[in-house]
Amino acid sequence: MALGAKMADFGGWEMPIEYTASGGGVLKEHAAVRENVGVFDVSHLGKAMVAGDGAADFVNACLTNDLGRIEPGQAQYTLCCDEASGGVVDDLIAYLFRPENVFLVPNAANTAEVVRRLRAAAPDGVTVTDEHEQWAVLAVQGPNSPDVMQRLELPHDHDYMRFAHAKYDGRDVIICRTGYTGEHGYELIVGWDDAVPLWEAILGAGAAPCGLGARDTLRTEMGYPLHGQDLSLSITPNQARSGWAVGWGKPAFWGRDVLAAERAAKPARLLWGLEAIDRGIPRAHMPVVADDGTTIGEVTSGTFSPTLRRGIGLALLNRNAGVAADDEVAVDVRGKAAVMRVLKPPFVESHVR
Repeated sequence: MALGAKMADFGGWEMPIEYTASGGGVLKEHAAVRENVGVFDVSHLGKAMVAGDGAADFVNACLTNDLGRIEPGQAQYTLCCDEASGGVVDDLIAYLFRPENVFLVPNAANTAEVVRRLRAAAPDGVTVTDEHEQWAVLAVQGPNSPDVMQRLELPHDHDYMRFAHAKYDGRDVIICRTGYTGEHGYELIVGWDDAVPLWEAILGAGAAPCGLGARDTLRTEMGYPLHGQDLSLSITPNQARSGWAVGWGKPAFWGRDVLAAERAAKPARLLWGLEAIDRGIPRAHMPVVADDGTTIGEVTSGTFSPTLRRGIGLALLNRNAGVAADDEVAVDVRGKAAVMRVLKPPFVESHVR
């Protein structure tokens, strides 16, 4: 608030959309992350600990990705799917501390449901603890993010999806090479009560404060899905092109049978990127229309791309429509047909590695 943040409800949390006192705003905050470095307070993200003998094996039998592919000290993007439908309950990051400890970071609105499902399935000796308000998360993102970490004397040269334990001013911090922007960056997990001093230190080291507005434009340019829009209980990993986060060779995970059957039969719809040819900006729930006027899908996410200076979006398109990359479709933007080019995201080059 001291930085002039415009606040709004998001997932049941009061969150900054953009900052004004620092001369920011969405466009400048977006540019800061693409060209320099920004920091997001994403402490609304959930946190849960699965602990006990066989904790990693238990998580592996529930969530889609294969924890056996990584070792302690690495993190993994994964999905919690519904057993009956294969729809996505949530997407999350799993931190493998040890075979007996897996730390999970789900989305804010879905934390309680993910914890509930895991607790209901947990065997004797494995506990699932909701630690939502025990930890804060600060995301330092941008090509100059290593400089900020170096100024704070924090680890910064580890590989993508690896994390390190450190201390800042006597406070425990976990630093993971992850993010939601497509840029080189880090997500810092710190005790809830220790977040403010670290936030202020990051700002003092040169990072610009950034809000949810820039977070959304950045992730959309990368084609990263947002749960509740591009992933949901009615949208499966196959439909959302998230099958890369599924360990198909595993003997078990929630929804395995129905997802394997859908994969073999090919999903009835697929997530595509849309890039405006004219001035239209696609928005969620707008119909996508073929040349003959037939509705062939729906926009799931859309925004104005500050990098490309045009409208971009993600849309679920019917497979039987025969749409392919570089085809043109129309989006019904408030009654006016806006011509869009179909492509596979990302819309801009990734620099996460």
